[in-house]
Amino acid sequence: MPFSSVASNPRRARPLLLALTAVAVSLLLAGCNAEKDMDLSALTVEDPEPADVLYNQGLANLNAGRMKEAVAKFEAVDRQHPYTEFARKALLMKTFAHYRRGEYTEAISAGQRYLTLYPTSEDAAYAQYLIGLSHFRQIKNVTQDQRDARLTIEAMQQLVDRWPDSEYVADAEAKILFARDQLAGKEMQIGRYYLERREYIAAIRRFRGVVENYSDTRHVEEALARLVEAYYAMGIASEAQTAAAVLGHNYPDSQWYKDSYALLQSGGLEPREDRGSWISKAASLITGAGS
Repeated sequence: MPFSSVASNPRRARPLLLALTAVAVSLLLAGCNAEKDMDLSALTVEDPEPADVLYNQGLANLNAGRMKEAVAKFEAVDRQHPYTEFARKALLMKTFAHYRRGEYTEAISAGQRYLTLYPTSEDAAYAQYLIGLSHFRQIKNVTQDQRDARLTIEAMQQLVDRWPDSEYVADAEAKILFARDQLAGKEMQIGRYYLERREYIAAIRRFRGVVENYSDTRHVEEALARLVEAYYAMGIASEAQTAAAVLGHNYPDSQWYKDSYALLQSGGLEPREDRGSWISKAASLITGAGS
């Protein structure tokens, strides 16, 4: 029947409209039933496996070097059996697995979650150690930002302070010293840059920071020599002489001392300590060969 004919005759149009409406309702109901079936299937929950089975599977994967699979098993323990002893151990092993995979951000996050949930557990020190190691592995060379060196010191110092009898303390202290050496190296790099540009005050500020704040690092020797160079260039003889005297006392066989001594001699000077100088006062902090 032509559409124009139906439109011009309402009596003919009514049966057609009723039929179309019935079809539309049927299609709508069918769609709703399909959507309902889909939702029900999506809500199906995985059948939980025993916690010990999942945990041991995680350990097996860990021992076999399948770190990704190990993480998945440990996460399944945490998800299916939260707040259990196996969940606690799985979270620690998950932290370790992330660390071994080089996923340091994830390892730090998991370790921090462990410490939040189980701050007094027997493995808390190890979780803190893994956090420190994850920062340590991300330390870059001194030409780049040293944020992770600072975070390494912070994390490892927490370990030393909170668990002083832990078996991880010795390595934590070694990592702290390395990170401090990195920070001192960064200061030296910046100081040398200023020195080359003859911005002596800015250079001295950096070298002084190394002497006062990183006196236990290998950079102190050069820092003292650079102070001799910078003060001498500025015509501040007493400070140059004091820096050389402290350098000679702590590193008498150092090439840095020989060079500093020669520099002073070229101007008719020699090392001589001024007890009122900040350098003399900082000398007690230096752990050089002559200390």
